Amino acid sequence: MSLFETWRNTAYNEEQDEQSQKEFWENYFEIEESIYEKLLTNPSEPTVGTIKDLAEKFGTDSLTFTGFLDGINDSLKESLKLEELEEGSEISLNIDLEKLYYNMLAAKAEWLYTLPQWDELLTEEKRKEITKQQRLSGTVVKDKEPGRNDPCTCGSGKKYKKCCGGNN
Repeated sequence: MSLFETWRNTAYNEEQDEQSQKEFWENYFEIEESIYEKLLTNPSEPTVGTIKDLAEKFGTDSLTFTGFLDGINDSLKESLKLEELEEGSEISLNIDLEKLYYNMLAAKAEWLYTLPQWDELLTEEKRKEITKQQRLSGTVVKDKEPGRNDPCTCGSGKKYKKCCGGNN
């Protein structure tokens, strides 16, 4: 079983009781925050190495680091093939910071998108722009239904009430 499959089975174990799952995720989120604090403090420093070496560098185990990679993968300039990763796999984390901030907002990960390191990375205006963009992405705009006497939207030329809006 790959590291990724093992991570998914561990993290989303439905046989685990609610309290154990809660403790698992609280612990994971602490580790995740710590990794992001280190990464975002010096994002221009290349993050390259094996899964095992990077996990040690960030003070965690390979399995938990694989979970971190699962979370950050959509924010990388070049996605990783998570299913193929092993402890000895060489990886490079080339992070798209704007995409990462956007994804943190989408995940409602307030403990991450409010990290003080963001102040040095993205201007307040840029963060507000990304926040607005993310919020609008979830907004559904419903077209106004035509009135009874308006022309039908199907283009028939008939009034809406005599065409698609009529009671069948």
